[in-house]
Amino acid sequence: MKHQEAHEICKKHMYRYVSVTMTSGVVYDGIVENVDDDHLYLAVPIGGMDQEQMRAFLPYPGFGYPYGYPGYGFPGYGYGFPRRRFARQILPLAGLLVLSLLPYY
Repeated sequence: MKHQEAHEICKKHMYRYVSVTMTSGVVYDGIVENVDDDHLYLAVPIGGMDQEQMRAFLPYPGFGYPYGYPGYGFPGYGYGFPRRRFARQILPLAGLLVLSLLPYY
């Protein structure tokens, strides 16, 4: 796919859920967030397992108490960190092979 053609296709599918296949064979799925002259920015959903692994290493106040220090509980101090649902993936337009729409569930 030519660079200009890839840029136009990505612009046309802005804010849509797509599957992107790179020339290396790697496949990404996510929402087209932005396109500039050289890169495609995807908002890639983080799955349940990745989220749990990510949260396992975040410190929280309370040192073992799930809702903060004793006496300071839910929803006050020590409530926890908000969940992150998407991660930004930056892909080069030069490596784009195929972009196709996916049904959004």
